[in-house]
Amino acid sequence: MLLPSQSRWSSTSSLYIVRHVDRNNFLTKWRVCGPARQRDIFVKRCVSDMTCQALWDNTGCGFSMESKAGGLPTVPERELYRSVQAMLPRETDIHHSPDCLNKGMLRWTLHKKVRNNPANGLSLLWVLIKELEKAERWASHEYIIPLLHTLMYTIIQTAYIPDELYKRVYNFCKRLLTYPQPYCTVGLSYARRLKTERVVPGLLYQRMVVAEQRLKNEHYPYQDRIFVLADPKVFSDSLAQVVLADIEAASASSPIDHMRRVVQHSIQANLGERYNGYKLAETLKDIDIEPYFQDVMATAERCAEESRGRVGNAPKSQLQKLCSNVITSVNSETASAGPFDCPLPNPEMSFHLWTEELDIWREVAKWLRSSSSQEQFSLTPEHEDPELGDLPSDLMPPDKARFSVMSNDSGIERDLSLAGDASPLASIDSGCGTASWDPCKSEQDSVRLSRRGGMKVKPSVKDSVALLQDTLEGHTGGLGYSRGGGREATLQRGAGSNATQTPISKQQRLFTARIVVMGGDSILGHLAKAYYCLRKREARRIFLTMKVNLQFYYIPVCTVPTATSSDKENHQSKQSLCTLGSFLSIVDPWYNCNISSLGCMIPKMAQMTNSSRPKEPFVSDVISYYVRMGQQPVYFNIYFVKITFSSMTKETVEDVFLTHLEVDVPELRNSSAPMREKQKKSVADVCGALVGISYKKVTLSGRDTERGLPMRTTGANISAIPLSAKEDLNCLTLLLKEWPGKAKNNSTDFKIRSNNIKLCLLDSRSSLRVTLDRDCRRTYNDVQSIEIVPCLEPGYCIQKNIMSKLNLGEDEDVGLSKYMTKGLPLPVNTFAGIIN
Repeated sequence: MLLPSQSRWSSTSSLYIVRHVDRNNFLTKWRVCGPARQRDIFVKRCVSDMTCQALWDNTGCGFSMESKAGGLPTVPERELYRSVQAMLPRETDIHHSPDCLNKGMLRWTLHKKVRNNPANGLSLLWVLIKELEKAERWASHEYIIPLLHTLMYTIIQTAYIPDELYKRVYNFCKRLLTYPQPYCTVGLSYARRLKTERVVPGLLYQRMVVAEQRLKNEHYPYQDRIFVLADPKVFSDSLAQVVLADIEAASASSPIDHMRRVVQHSIQANLGERYNGYKLAETLKDIDIEPYFQDVMATAERCAEESRGRVGNAPKSQLQKLCSNVITSVNSETASAGPFDCPLPNPEMSFHLWTEELDIWREVAKWLRSSSSQEQFSLTPEHEDPELGDLPSDLMPPDKARFSVMSNDSGIERDLSLAGDASPLASIDSGCGTASWDPCKSEQDSVRLSRRGGMKVKPSVKDSVALLQDTLEGHTGGLGYSRGGGREATLQRGAGSNATQTPISKQQRLFTARIVVMGGDSILGHLAKAYYCLRKREARRIFLTMKVNLQFYYIPVCTVPTATSSDKENHQSKQSLCTLGSFLSIVDPWYNCNISSLGCMIPKMAQMTNSSRPKEPFVSDVISYYVRMGQQPVYFNIYFVKITFSSMTKETVEDVFLTHLEVDVPELRNSSAPMREKQKKSVADVCGALVGISYKKVTLSGRDTERGLPMRTTGANISAIPLSAKEDLNCLTLLLKEWPGKAKNNSTDFKIRSNNIKLCLLDSRSSLRVTLDRDCRRTYNDVQSIEIVPCLEPGYCIQKNIMSKLNLGEDEDVGLSKYMTKGLPLPVNTFAGIIN
């Protein structure tokens, strides 16, 4: 767009410069117009004199762009500006396209520039805040979330930030409070962090390193741990070794090195460039750093506590005084020589191939017992979990007493009536753990006699309150069910934090387990099943709920497509195998650029040679960025399915699924003969099996109507994930495959949207085959009928059962169940949640 009023005339009368502004792409281009010879002379003169400076360059900020001694050269602001513009998501970007892959790599490269030289951090902050203010003026809201996350991650890594920049960023975050979701939620979260960081500089970096590296101290007891669970069907042995080596390479530092980084960064953040950072770094290597680390931690946390509710310079002065004393005690030179880089280390991660033997609950329990704060969280007999008796002896404290319980049976599993139950959840319901702790156990261990977990204990009042607080953490209206079980009018999927709407303050947990799942829809179904079993166990006896905060993250990874297939086919196969990841890529463009692009690159890493493999870890860096900045969950409902078999000898199976359920008629799966060859066959062989369908049609008004009809079909697909953001209704979509000869308008699908679906086979000569979440290991044959309903929160069910017995079987919710969320959601964290 040409703006004549913004044209600039040069000193040469025959030349003029025109600025072209593209409001959609945030690009500003300058063009010199006039005679060719004079234009070339003018351009050469501008380049030689370095007078052709972009208008977005930071002038007057008081920051020198000279190269610092001992570090990598600083990057000019115009180059940082081009990097920021190149990494921003555009409307023309196609999901999983090469452009998205490049944008994720550009974001990683940009933060690497800040990590390699702290002087680049301040320059990048000035560029980012100006771009945010420009996006606010031009109403380009799609750039706010990516720019704001990039800015906050840069603030954590930057050594020194002037107070003027703090004010500018803080005021922008406050203005976001007038914006709709998710901008107001993200702005409120970052405004609170900036307010504390401004009073106590370096506190965000300090707390993050202490929690992620489990550094022992008495002032900040919070701890984080990342569990990376990969699908063995996608991750081959060679690929798993590559990813494991990448993760291990990023965690090679010792706790002493992390303590030095905390002390170095705290001094640098409070004193700026008034000391020789390189001399101090060399001196800290030769002394006992732990006493200085404890002093810095104590002073910083005390200042943060004093600064609550007021803004002043007293806490900041106390921390600056301590930093000056540390410099004096280590005899460091005070001559200014520039900041020293204190890179933010990646958190501790553990990589696992999620086989049938691996249990998330036991992994988290093992980490909880081996934590540095074990003395503060030793288990008492009141909160001892019945299944902890199956843990190996190395997890049990040596002085831990064993308690016996009364039992009215032999305690041997083969003598129990539930031993032959075919339900995959029966072992959890009966209290016996089917998952083995050691993945390398032999087959002989699986048939070994074992004891039951113990007797059922009625939840105490404290446990009930903990369950109430835990259920109120989620989005109460995100699943179409309000507190007390009644469905709300809206059917939109829930997203974002609901902490400001929770009437009861939740209990602060000192441990956070971040579960990062990598794979397709099948491993998500495995996660939903494990999460449901965990909630069921916790509802009966509280253990992890009172101590550990679970956070879930998802990286869609599929197998490498063949070279002969086209890009369109590869894109369709990617969407069909990772439907949940495709949905998150649509509603959150920043997730698409960084996380979906990572999932496309991981399968290719095993094919790379050692020479072409990057020296610096990439997978662990992107995972670290994801778990640190992705704090806005999107809630997906878990659905409960009851499967009844044709054979009377088989018992009913109860299972759960998250994304997809497929129903096939095996007898008609390969029936593709022409109609002339099928004339002698029956109607069922030609048109499909006769199925009775009962469902409750959902409406936006909440007036659901029950309907039913018989239909001949060759199969059905039930999907819980919408194909686009416009269809973001939190309900199931049933597609029935009709016989093409009977279909209307050449359509072979019959579409139904409902939350309660029941399919019953009316033809006794056929049977159904049911597959959950595209997982061949969860396939059921010889099925007569299936019934699908939203999965209920186990804590809500237990509280309702207890109160119904006391109130003589009343159907209405009373007591604590009246305030608990009825549905069971699976929150998957993203960067922005759902952007409308």
